[in-house]
Amino acid sequence: MTILKEMNDLDWLDICALDDITPNTGVGALIENQQIAIFRVGEEKRVYALSNQDPFSQAYVMSRGILGDLQGERVVASPIYKQHFSLATGRCLEDKDQKLLVFPSKIENGRVLISPTAQKTYITNNAPSSQLMKLVLVGNGLAGMRCLEDLLDMAPDRYEITVIGEEPWGNYNRIMLSPVLSGDKTIEDIMLHPHAWYEGKNIRFVAGDAAVRIDRPRKQVYTEKGLVIDYDRLILATGSKPFIPPIPGTDLNGVLSFRDIYDVNRMLDYCKSKQNAVVIGGGLLGLEAAYGLKQRGMNVTVLHLMDRIMDRQLDEKASLMLKSAIEQKGIKIMTAANTQELMGENGHVKQLRLQDGTVLDAELVVFAVGIRPNIALAQSAGLRCGRGVMVNDTMQTFDPSIYAVGECIEHRSQTFGLVEPLWGQAFICASHLAEHGSLTFKAPTVPTQLKVSGCDVFSAGNFEPLDDFEDIILNDEKRQIYKRIIIQKDRVIGAVLFGDTEDGAWYAELISDQTPISSIRNKLLFGKDFALKKAG
Repeated sequence: MTILKEMNDLDWLDICALDDITPNTGVGALIENQQIAIFRVGEEKRVYALSNQDPFSQAYVMSRGILGDLQGERVVASPIYKQHFSLATGRCLEDKDQKLLVFPSKIENGRVLISPTAQKTYITNNAPSSQLMKLVLVGNGLAGMRCLEDLLDMAPDRYEITVIGEEPWGNYNRIMLSPVLSGDKTIEDIMLHPHAWYEGKNIRFVAGDAAVRIDRPRKQVYTEKGLVIDYDRLILATGSKPFIPPIPGTDLNGVLSFRDIYDVNRMLDYCKSKQNAVVIGGGLLGLEAAYGLKQRGMNVTVLHLMDRIMDRQLDEKASLMLKSAIEQKGIKIMTAANTQELMGENGHVKQLRLQDGTVLDAELVVFAVGIRPNIALAQSAGLRCGRGVMVNDTMQTFDPSIYAVGECIEHRSQTFGLVEPLWGQAFICASHLAEHGSLTFKAPTVPTQLKVSGCDVFSAGNFEPLDDFEDIILNDEKRQIYKRIIIQKDRVIGAVLFGDTEDGAWYAELISDQTPISSIRNKLLFGKDFALKKAG
């Protein structure tokens, strides 16, 4: 039963200095064997004190909740199930039968005083704060900037925004670096957000200055050049780093990855004076690098460790067709090739030796053997990380005031390298930062539809099933068209296309929806228009 007392008759305990609590955050305190969450909103000289136990999960986590305004009321959102509780009354906005205990609080001489006796409170000045919250985005790439764009659409006046970018340029489309390398586009063509865009949106853009430390208790980000930037909400979009295997000679000049404008500019410089390039990695990125370097006049060899190129996206037949098409462009491809060492002369790479003893001339070596989530900043801040920065379904990290999106994250044991899931993450993150609803992220099954060195390829679903399955195959050698549909229990479970990929989206839809296909089975290979028209 709630105990009512006059404020003057209450027992007050000195907890801490008000300035010990970072604005727009909470702390936990153990007061007479009760866990109490104490919240400070903005720079106000007052605090709110509520029970630290989430009534839905029974976990003592409310002090880690996110503060905000909802339905004209100041609230804290549980970091677990996201229910909102009034800071003034403790009531749950989503479930009237649930509430948090509220404890009297006051500030005297800059000290926070709390009474351990829960009671009904009578709060004045509970209007939403007019002070803008501070949002900092670390990482100026596709995922982070897409999140920012979505947020500006949803809540353009909610935050004072700072973007920290390690590179000096604005946000550019990394996917289009290959056409820049080949000469089909310029850097200006792929620039999505030039410096003027940030100015026009009243966004502070810290360019060419990497974030190096996060002080979570004080909610501050430190940069390499010594800036200290306060935040209420922080988005980590630090992307990924190229993986360079531990092979002797990788520290030589002329050994590069293929991830940013710096890499492209260096490759273009080498193209002017060098003749022989080796690309290690026969996935999409490696093949695009090889194509671009060939277009610039270099002799190019692609080395791939597995027995076929693009082995994760294509079956054996489609991979062989792609290999043949690329070799016709003058690019040499060697599969089952394991690089043993890089050999240099005067500090510059000169040759490459394979494990079988083969030696190749290589004045430029480009590694394209995969990426790893860039989690160093998050790890140093004490955030929970696995292969990536771990996030929940709302893109929150272990610290609920810090979100993460893009290639740096790990969500339900999965990491991400394709664009489509990143767009979904960005939208979910933006919707929560804007305090619009309670959407959650679910990783989509993304088909692969690509133009590799001028060749159209597509794959979706499982093209190497373990259980019994059937194949329906069209193989037109003259037109260089290959289609393979994999069927299991009257459902399409996979598809691989080469040359003609027009119906790829339809096959992906059949896979995703698990549509029974018995009535159109004999027409599947001929595409959606023919199959459905004849079936109807």
